[in-house]
Amino acid sequence: MAGILIPRLQTKEEIDRAILDTREKVLVLRFGRADDLECIKIDDIFSKVMEALSNMAVFYTVEVDSVPIYVHYFDITLIPSTIFFFNAQHIKVDWETPDHTKFVGSFKTKQDVIDVVEVIFRGAMKGKLIVKSPLDPRNVPRYELIYKDI
Repeated sequence: MAGILIPRLQTKEEIDRAILDTREKVLVLRFGRADDLECIKIDDIFSKVMEALSNMAVFYTVEVDSVPIYVHYFDITLIPSTIFFFNAQHIKVDWETPDHTKFVGSFKTKQDVIDVVEVIFRGAMKGKLIVKSPLDPRNVPRYELIYKDI
């Protein structure tokens, strides 16, 4: 079954508007490049769950080259990186990795995405700004974070 085309946000203003205007739903922003294989994989998964999660979430793709200010702000050094918001609040997820601000890499299955969105939605509805990942830690990509002194 083919998925639905995911809308793309192309400017800082479009991203700002989506963050401010998405109410009572999880805003899922996939930062990456349309021609990157991992981005294509995650976009395919997202497109297949969008309809099932339409009462809980809104999905967008963001090309990293078009919004360097957000790439810098969210410290996006690896793609794809997925960031979540709820009612204009950045929602963090404890992935059992050093970085709770974003999910780096592709989700393994549609069910992983559904589980994450449900946990974020339920937690955010209770006012939580960080939730515990429902994913098996083996399904969370691991990356070494290198911090540079500036």
